[in-house]
Amino acid sequence: MKRFPYIPHTEEDIKEMMEVIGINDINELYKDVPKLFEGELNIPESKSEIEVKRELKELAGRNINLDEYAMFRGAGIYKHYVPSAVYQLATKRNFLTAYTPYQAEVSQGTLQALYEFQTAICELTGMEVANSSMYDGGTAVAEAILMASRVNKKHKSLVAKSIHPEYIEVSRTYTESQGLEIELINYDEKTGRIDLEDLKSKIDENTSSVVISYPNFFGVIENIKQIKEVLPEKVLLIVNAYPIALGLLEAPGKLGADIVVGEGQSLGNYMSFGGPTFGFFASKQKYIRQMPGRIIGETVDAEGKRGFVMVLQTREQHIRRAKATSNICSNHALMAVIASVYLSIIGREGLKEIAYQSYQKAHYLAKKLVETEKFEPVFEGEFFNEFVIKPKFDLDKFNDILLEEKFVGPLNLGRFFDDMKNYGLFCVTELNTKEEIDYLVSKVGEIDEINL
Repeated sequence: MKRFPYIPHTEEDIKEMMEVIGINDINELYKDVPKLFEGELNIPESKSEIEVKRELKELAGRNINLDEYAMFRGAGIYKHYVPSAVYQLATKRNFLTAYTPYQAEVSQGTLQALYEFQTAICELTGMEVANSSMYDGGTAVAEAILMASRVNKKHKSLVAKSIHPEYIEVSRTYTESQGLEIELINYDEKTGRIDLEDLKSKIDENTSSVVISYPNFFGVIENIKQIKEVLPEKVLLIVNAYPIALGLLEAPGKLGADIVVGEGQSLGNYMSFGGPTFGFFASKQKYIRQMPGRIIGETVDAEGKRGFVMVLQTREQHIRRAKATSNICSNHALMAVIASVYLSIIGREGLKEIAYQSYQKAHYLAKKLVETEKFEPVFEGEFFNEFVIKPKFDLDKFNDILLEEKFVGPLNLGRFFDDMKNYGLFCVTELNTKEEIDYLVSKVGEIDEINL
């Protein structure tokens, strides 16, 4: 093995480590890495700055700039308008005083922004306490399942099949080594909502929590109050919410949710190649000491001046590992600061307007598509800004044609569900114009001509 001055381990250290873990060669640690990545890196010869900039510009030009495309796809990441002031403010030094605000005296900007973020999340979700963000929506769901188990000492979570399929995968990864069972609840094929009878039949004395999405992955709005009413007292209801929808829909906390989590990308963050994103996490106050992450609180200093500090830090960095509620240290705090600024700028009425436009435009598109007689609606349940519809032609080929017109078409649900191949999940936000919607519908009218 080559020796490098910045590697502190001696040959004896390495040999002893390999003996302890039972390997003979350091390369055995990388046996899971595909063969594709073995060998020398394909690094080109050095070039001048002019040549490098020219080449990088050419490579960048191959990317799709979503500002130039009409977006009709969501499924967890959404194209919403971000006011110009958001990034101008969120990246000012008085908001970005530290990466991790351990030293409160030099981190007041970050701490105050995160305190305001927690307040905004509580108002949005109708919950009593919120932490200062999580890694992303999927891990927030998984952490909520673990938290519920800590609260009631039960070890089975019933998870709706109609939440994001990737969130289910993440939750399984989190729970499989901790003795927690995840069982899926079916959805009603007529309404698209959770199947209440299936839910009731799967609840037993070991059930810790029930996880639903609001709206669900199909865009259908679940009846939170009705679901809560069928749950035993100690079974916690976890709601994964789309925050923009909460500008129009009743807050989950007011309908009986015990924990509300979600993906916060839509709150002022661009789509950005799928990240970075952040997760939000809120619950009832009585569960606060079981919450993962950290919580920012307001206080006064020795001179009686208002200040902000981290009041609860139940991570393994701060307390004994066995007592930690979470071993994830990354919480994407910058994205949470951006969300705080975004919500401050658009305000209560702005969020309501964004949600209203998204809702109205989605329903307009759904109506127009059905009127072409080349689509069949799939679910009867009321939807927000996403809906599932089945075309009478090849959806993938249609999406290819739309892409040529600089339109990103619906998600083919066959990617996640074997029984939903060629079903389209359409999404509409406030950024979709009536002209774009009408043009997309007109392309449907040309289907016979383009021989799909």
